[in-house]
Amino acid sequence: MANRIWFYASEGQQKGPFPETQFRDLIAQGTVIADTLVWAEGMAGWQKAGEVPGLISGGPAPQSLLSDGSGYSGGPLSVDLPLWSFLGWCILLVIGNLLVIPAPWTATGYYRWLFPRIHVPQRPNITFTGQAGDIWYVFVGMGLTGYAGFIDDIFQLATIPLQAALSWMIVRWVIANLSSNGQPIPMAFNGSVWAFISWQLLMFVSMFTIIGWAWVMAAWMRWICRNIGGTRREMIFVGTGLQLLWRTVAFGLGCLLIIPIPWLLRWYFAWTTSQFGLVERSAAGRA
Repeated sequence: MANRIWFYASEGQQKGPFPETQFRDLIAQGTVIADTLVWAEGMAGWQKAGEVPGLISGGPAPQSLLSDGSGYSGGPLSVDLPLWSFLGWCILLVIGNLLVIPAPWTATGYYRWLFPRIHVPQRPNITFTGQAGDIWYVFVGMGLTGYAGFIDDIFQLATIPLQAALSWMIVRWVIANLSSNGQPIPMAFNGSVWAFISWQLLMFVSMFTIIGWAWVMAAWMRWICRNIGGTRREMIFVGTGLQLLWRTVAFGLGCLLIIPIPWLLRWYFAWTTSQFGLVERSAAGRA
């Protein structure tokens, strides 16, 4: 197998050829996952990578998660985003927020579109089951507070705790409404609203340091993960402040050229998703 030339399918297109070493790197990076269709010389036809003996299980663990050093049984999340559909939903989210009233429906539709495309180790067929009417008032409140800056700068600052509290409610709602194979996942976000507000305020203050926000954001993501409970495995975030910083700078500079925006959006979102992973709780406790 070590000398095989590999191909894989993505977005309806054949990618390759890749020598074995490069193909293993794609597996390690999360580009090729268990559900990805692959083919190599000598195979009768295309197969899911997870069904090819020794391919996924025998491949190296993703480097971003190896740095955790906990020796856990789990893996990174990954996401398959059709470029133009993803861009369309991003535009719909912005429009829904600007118009305020449609915001609950555009957000719910986006979550229902997105989560089936996120691949979670040992959690197949992720779906989102929340309804637009569940917390419609929260999304309307978020949309309205977005206009605070048009009223007064001081008023905009005063709405930061309110925006944080509303975001906290959305996080709890989303996590509580995830299913796998049609069965609810018993997850819950247990972080307190006051801690969430404190993180949001710290994030605002860190913006004045120009680069400090990236380290605050990484720490905030790790705090959120630590406060997701109810399942055997724990969610972790392994991205660093430096990784967030240079990717955000590259994203911002690239967006100035306008045309690359769709590709940059997908690249940034896919990388962020890959920095989340699952670990056994006992192993995480030893880390």
